[in-house]
Amino acid sequence: MTLFDLDSRPADNTRRRWKLIVAYDGSNFHGFAAQSDVRTVQGELTAALAQTLNIGLEDLRFSCAGRTDAGVHAWGQVVAIDVPTSADPERIIRSVNRLIGPEIAVRSIDEVDYEFDARHNARSRLYRYTILNRATPDPFMAAHSWRIDKPLERNLLSLAADPFVGEHDFSAFCRKNPDGVSNVRRVDRSRWIFDPKSDVLVYEIKANAFCWQMVRSIVGTLVACGSGRLRPGDILGVLNSRDRNQAEPIAPPAGLCLWEVDY
Repeated sequence: MTLFDLDSRPADNTRRRWKLIVAYDGSNFHGFAAQSDVRTVQGELTAALAQTLNIGLEDLRFSCAGRTDAGVHAWGQVVAIDVPTSADPERIIRSVNRLIGPEIAVRSIDEVDYEFDARHNARSRLYRYTILNRATPDPFMAAHSWRIDKPLERNLLSLAADPFVGEHDFSAFCRKNPDGVSNVRRVDRSRWIFDPKSDVLVYEIKANAFCWQMVRSIVGTLVACGSGRLRPGDILGVLNSRDRNQAEPIAPPAGLCLWEVDY
């Protein structure tokens, strides 16, 4: 059993399962998943939870909705853990946030059915990618956006986002999986959110699941359309090619945020 596995047997009256909504700034972490000798979100979170619950780290059973990469943020990451029945959720929130905030914050805790698994029970995940489209840098947005100094054509960005909706093989927009796992995913939403008075552009994509670096690869190719290097009509051809070399380089991690997970 790993830290990403939860026991699925019926509750034994000494433990209950909690669902945590967790936000974090991924700038100074080597991704979410625990790794030896580097700082990760999971490493910090599990250490704080184990200390607060007064249990050994090896006894903390854990699942999460998605393993974000280095530099990627989250507002709505979902974590499930098993805790003693005597644990007080409000005290846990205060204690954990005091230990690891503000980089990581537990936003809420709810008790869930003992069969709940944060990863396998997720029906969809919503990511947002933020672009600052102006020549002047913004020090307050630098860690959470991709600044592009040349103007992007917003109508071209919107047109280019449309073809991603539906079920497709996203091999052209994913790092190659050495295990030969399918890259077919169902995208339910692919759109840009614009404020005509703002230089901040937000791309929103919702899918049943995502493969490795899929969102950042899509954003890099969308930006190529917005800058005129590609046409929106080229997107479907790139998708159908299933060739990673046909897509543009990936966007930087700083602009990406796991926004919400639906169950």
